[in-house]
Amino acid sequence: MTHLENNTSNILEPVGKAAKEASYSLASLHSAEKKAMLLALADALEANAPEILQANAEDCREAKAADVNESLHDRLLLNPQRLAAIAFDVRAVSALPDPVGEVLDGRILDSGLSLLRRRVPLGVVAAIYEARPNVTVDVTALCLKTGNAVILRGGKETARSNKAIVNVIQNCLQRLGLPPAAVQAVTSPDRALVSALLHLDAYVDMLIPRGGSGLHRLCREQSRIPVITGGIGVCHIVVDASAEQDKALRVIENAKIQRPSACNAVETVLVHRDIAAVFLPRLAKHLGALGVTLHASDKAMPYLARQSFPSLAVTPLAPGDYDKEWLTLDMNVHVIDSLTDALEHIRLHGTTHSEAILTESMTAAERFAREVDASSIYINASTRFTDGGQFGLGAEVAISTQKLHARGPMGLDALTTYKWIATGDYTIRE
Repeated sequence: MTHLENNTSNILEPVGKAAKEASYSLASLHSAEKKAMLLALADALEANAPEILQANAEDCREAKAADVNESLHDRLLLNPQRLAAIAFDVRAVSALPDPVGEVLDGRILDSGLSLLRRRVPLGVVAAIYEARPNVTVDVTALCLKTGNAVILRGGKETARSNKAIVNVIQNCLQRLGLPPAAVQAVTSPDRALVSALLHLDAYVDMLIPRGGSGLHRLCREQSRIPVITGGIGVCHIVVDASAEQDKALRVIENAKIQRPSACNAVETVLVHRDIAAVFLPRLAKHLGALGVTLHASDKAMPYLARQSFPSLAVTPLAPGDYDKEWLTLDMNVHVIDSLTDALEHIRLHGTTHSEAILTESMTAAERFAREVDASSIYINASTRFTDGGQFGLGAEVAISTQKLHARGPMGLDALTTYKWIATGDYTIRE
């Protein structure tokens, strides 16, 4: 088994080489073989659930002793239901159409050449992420489905969980006669290994960091490998004057409460001034009963004065709050004078992840969709839908907020590239 647990960064050289060699075997698999591989992997995860959950329980105990915050603990935690859902997602990926080999387009050139573009695997993908053991499986399933080898570097908080999961995956691959090095994990907490991974361009074809802004900045500045960044979600919901308020409350509740630690949870609600006097007190009562703390701007605070609602958790907005990815039961509220104000606010504070508007005005909806720069735009819907599974992709390797080469939830297509294939009749260029 390949788990990197010593502190010498040069150990990554043979790991990269082994991954590249494994990628050649994966690229030659037919769709039926890849489907069978993933079904066997899902079965193996369930069969080995006790070992995986025990390792995760040890990670969780150590994290609790270290007093990690609630959102990090939620990301780290596995239980039988979550592990069963992870195995279900692997089966869902196995059933998806295989993009590898798909012909994107083709034509006959004046020279007589028949030219086409065909999807092929990237080769080797590296993923750096934090305390989310489900990402270990999601990324693995998508990479294997598309014929890519993968090198995984999870956070120190989830080292035992990742090691147990990758052991199961490697054993499964070995039983199927496939190279275990197709899936490798860097489980050492040594930060030097991250820098070493960023310089493994001789073997790794694409790097995906899934973490905070510091990790993304490090990867952009130091990586020799093409980087796909994203996953930081300062998401907004604009409540237009025409919005149906009862329905709006339900959408905002879902976007904030369902899983506040997710990157697609709403962090700021922008309420039109024409309905602020009615809607903001309703929002405060509704979310306050669910444990949400509102961080109110100077424009919003007059509608949420403590003397009017003494039991509600409302606090003045602090400098920098608009740019926070809270990932907790905290949410900013602000009053806007117009849709133009909302668009300017989102341009200034958004992270191009997911943005929503609640409105009955088709004109406002169309303008919002046209002018907001984000990977996912929602009209009268929760931002929580920005997810590979929800988008019908089976799972996601990341949510890209950049514009090249992928954007939004990255499913199977995003883990492929293409090659030109030209066929002639001993054709020469004139």
